[in-house]
Amino acid sequence: MTLYLDPPAWPGHGRLWSHLISDVSYDELHAFAEKLEVPRRAFDGDHYDIPAHRYADVVAAGAVEVSSRDVVRLLHASGLRRRKGPQPRRT
Repeated sequence: MTLYLDPPAWPGHGRLWSHLISDVSYDELHAFAEKLEVPRRAFDGDHYDIPAHRYADVVAAGAVEVSSRDVVRLLHASGLRRRKGPQPRRT
């Protein structure tokens, strides 16, 4: 099980945020986040938003530190990347 975390560089709601991803499955990602008591509302389509003050906790739990560019690359390569905006309807 490998989870990845980029540096807290994304501003929002008065703080900086990181992105926590899996390159295997959303199930793996949700299980890891649940273990860390990250609320499900922090899930944003293909990643969890992690506030800067939790960064060290997530790394200590086993997430691998990568660049933001690597997060996007890993998501695309795994087929787990979801774009923002309206999603096509699945039938």
